[in-house]
Amino acid sequence: MKYISEIRTVGVAVADQDRAVAFYAETLGFEVLMDAPLPQLGGRWIVVAPSGSAASIALVPASEGNPAGVDTGIRMASPDAKAAHEHFLEAGVDTDELLEWPGVPPMFSLRDPDGNRLYISQA
Repeated sequence: MKYISEIRTVGVAVADQDRAVAFYAETLGFEVLMDAPLPQLGGRWIVVAPSGSAASIALVPASEGNPAGVDTGIRMASPDAKAAHEHFLEAGVDTDELLEWPGVPPMFSLRDPDGNRLYISQA
């Protein structure tokens, strides 16, 4: 029997949910799929994702046990990693060098305003 069928949402802790929504929606171009009060977490339950993506990111309030500013391990795909890299550099996003190794898709990492590291590679 299969008990788990997919990975749906990965949580990323952020210090300022409004600033995070602006970054993920306006800078990265994600859609806001849900934004609902969640007093139990001291903030809101906010879910964002690239248009049409089956996986999403929940922008959850940072806490002592769930700090912001971590390497999320989240790998995202772009049809043109080089163009995405140039776009994010021009937009002032904290973006690392574009890595281009033989036989490996171009890739780079960037950080959101809280310092959470995300990775982008060419699809």
